[in-house]
Amino acid sequence: MIFESPLVLIALVAVPLLIVLYVLRERRRVDFAARFTTPGLLPNLVDARPGWRRHLPIAVFLVALAAMIVGVARPRASVNVKREQATVMIALDSSLSMSSRDVRPSRLAAAQHAARVFVDKLPKKFRVGVIGFSGRAYVAVPPTDERPLVYRALNSLHAGQGTALGDAVALAVKLAQQERDSGKIPPTSVLVISDGAQMSGRTTPEVAALQARNQHIPVYTAVIGTQDGVVTVPLPGGFQAQLRVPPDPATLQRVAQASGGKFFDTLTDSRLKQIYENLGSRLGTRKETRQIGDFFAGGSAAFMLFGGALSALWFRRVP
Repeated sequence: MIFESPLVLIALVAVPLLIVLYVLRERRRVDFAARFTTPGLLPNLVDARPGWRRHLPIAVFLVALAAMIVGVARPRASVNVKREQATVMIALDSSLSMSSRDVRPSRLAAAQHAARVFVDKLPKKFRVGVIGFSGRAYVAVPPTDERPLVYRALNSLHAGQGTALGDAVALAVKLAQQERDSGKIPPTSVLVISDGAQMSGRTTPEVAALQARNQHIPVYTAVIGTQDGVVTVPLPGGFQAQLRVPPDPATLQRVAQASGGKFFDTLTDSRLKQIYENLGSRLGTRKETRQIGDFFAGGSAAFMLFGGALSALWFRRVP
């Protein structure tokens, strides 16, 4: 505990001084009464002596005085406060295979819709960042609590060549580290929505998953697409060809398992809900310094009222 005005605590010296004065007064009162009465006759004159009850109101008053002085010194204490902030990084595959229409209206559009619904269900104090990845991974929007920015970032993703899955996970981990370096230290999770296979990039999915695990960042992966997926690619001479693009859930499973996350074979709300439920369980507490002078002031007032009530109840004058 620390005090903003520690010099005020010098006034606590008054408490033992008042105790000494009270003891001296009690002794003088007894000596004074002995001059005019015979101690052996007191039981015939007084039904009962108040005993310890006579000292309790003054004791309560002294406790109240000490609490008041401490409160005026404006104490501050470090308390454990429940953390309410967390970060979710959404890495959305925007590779060419995501333009397949085996999932209506397309894999990419379905993934964007699922991500928007997921963001809608997140607690408002959770920060969300969006990473897009095709031939390379890039930050569509850094972690923010401004939901309109997140929705615009999701809608801005367009299909391109390549699938840098490992780079996307590694970039998400890097952004989470930057959040922690800023002092916020929120628990972080990554959600990857993809149809699977790594086709480009510098970091393999397995290496990126281990990086995430070392930073205690679970990666949740959700696969999208069916075995009937095809895309149309242009050929020289104005020709076109259809290319089969079945999903690769095995890669996503390995990433989730290696990082400590979970793999989802569907994009249903009930499955994705597990991600922010897991975040909620990891929130824990954080140390925060708070002003607690009001507690001492309130306690002082309560003791004052209690002492006054005892005095009025036990020692009221009968007319």
